[in-house]
Amino acid sequence: MNKKTPLRQCVGCMEMKEKKSMMRVLKTPMGEIVLDTTGKQNGRGAYLCKSMDCLRKSQKNKGLERSFKMSLSDEIYANLEKEFTKLEE
Repeated sequence: MNKKTPLRQCVGCMEMKEKKSMMRVLKTPMGEIVLDTTGKQNGRGAYLCKSMDCLRKSQKNKGLERSFKMSLSDEIYANLEKEFTKLEE
């Protein structure tokens, strides 16, 4: 029997992709927004494709804000962009 591959929807481009191929953005129990590189931290997660493009799209369409049911400051998006850039290197 084949195990089903978990799919997640990118909050940027709205495409369904394999969970493994995506980045998890996390809202911690303290309300911080961080990139969850392990995919196992506690908190509410939303998924993004591993591209800066999708991060920008999610800022424009407020995908992350809908997922976390809160508004996000530009500062938070700037921090996420920094973390993203580190991962791309």
